[in-house]
Amino acid sequence: MSTHDYRFLHAAPVIPVLVIHDVATAVPMARALVEGGLPVLEVTLRTPCALEAIAAIAREVPAAIVGAGTVCNADQLTMSQTHGAQFIVSPGSSQALFQAAHAAQIPLLPGVCTASEMIQAMDAGFNILKFFPAEANGGVAALKAFSGPFPQLQFCPTGGINRSNLADYLSVNSVIAVGGSWVTPPEAVQAQDWDTITQLAKQSVTLAQTIMAAA
Repeated sequence: MSTHDYRFLHAAPVIPVLVIHDVATAVPMARALVEGGLPVLEVTLRTPCALEAIAAIAREVPAAIVGAGTVCNADQLTMSQTHGAQFIVSPGSSQALFQAAHAAQIPLLPGVCTASEMIQAMDAGFNILKFFPAEANGGVAALKAFSGPFPQLQFCPTGGINRSNLADYLSVNSVIAVGGSWVTPPEAVQAQDWDTITQLAKQSVTLAQTIMAAA
């Protein structure tokens, strides 16, 4: 993928945000989500085994499009790509991250929540951004407001999004996809109840398709 190849975002309207504590759960969880219709997976670098989990998914679940989240510096970006990440998600943005993504030719969703951050991202060549944390920064109302001065931007809002407000976010024209963790509840992961995760994924896909068809 080139830096500007974001076609993977059209594979599904929901991107599961995964915090993996046990690498043994990575592959079956990824398979369950892919089976449920959610192939684009963000594995956050919040746990010691995150990079190993990315490598396992990249190696053993070819239908998955696995990326790394909570990437905060160029070194983490490089390590994530080395372990098989196909895209990068950051909670914020910096010139160092912009430059590293361009150099590595890997798609980056830089985190933004203000107009100034959006302008900086655009100046660096990024027009598809992570709006984070979404609910804490005005949610749907803020995204609609930003569409006025920034009609060229598209967003993947993350943070506080769940099944109950999914429709509100996907109804916003500038939203290309949303990120969330509700499809992988901790109790289901701990119980290795992969069937439940597949069903939650399927329900989210069906709901999202209904919303987008009505828009």
